[in-house]
Amino acid sequence: MKKFLAEFIGTFWLVLGGCGSAVLAAAFPDLGIGLLGVALAFGLTVLTIAYGLGHISGAHLNPAVSIGLWAGGRFSARELLPYITAQVLGGIMAAAVLYVIATGNGSETGSFAANGYGAHSPGGYDMYAAFLTETVMTFMFLIVIIGATDQRAPQGFAGLAIGLALTLIHLISIPVTNTSVNPARSISQALFAEGHWALQQLWLFILAPVTGAVLAGIVSRVFCEDNKTN
Repeated sequence: MKKFLAEFIGTFWLVLGGCGSAVLAAAFPDLGIGLLGVALAFGLTVLTIAYGLGHISGAHLNPAVSIGLWAGGRFSARELLPYITAQVLGGIMAAAVLYVIATGNGSETGSFAANGYGAHSPGGYDMYAAFLTETVMTFMFLIVIIGATDQRAPQGFAGLAIGLALTLIHLISIPVTNTSVNPARSISQALFAEGHWALQQLWLFILAPVTGAVLAGIVSRVFCEDNKTN
């Protein structure tokens, strides 16, 4: 239960900090933090939770991460469903808190930092560009995670590498999809966005990150085999 509670709290912090910065502060009059600020906010949530709770649950904070680690032989299948459940519930709780805060001044939720493509992409990118972006970005995210947490990697720096990787991913892909690479983050925001478009497009932000994560897990096994034979 400690692991699952840590995943719930960690994902809560990821969504509240990252999506909260996008909803509340990105375009705040005169002092908006913009794309760079939102990217840093997402990276900082992972960085802080990695050191705060990583020793308890591994700080996956993301169903795609858990699935990718399983595909790479680094995580038990028995714990997949409980971890994913805790992550999704943590994200939804954070989105609910953010909804109450965001509407506290009479404002409507709008897109609520939900992920989208086509007309709902910040830059108007189509479904194929969105799918490729989410797949590749999640693939690279998992490559960094698996490599940085390997026992042969320099110890004590994994949280920093992972947090900076997520920041870089957001800097690249916010204009394309608002950046998911995390189904829990996408689900939570889609539930509160105005209209039904976010829920209708949600499939992509579940399928693409999981695809990228599984591919990264498979590639990581090749690295491990190479290390065993060399």
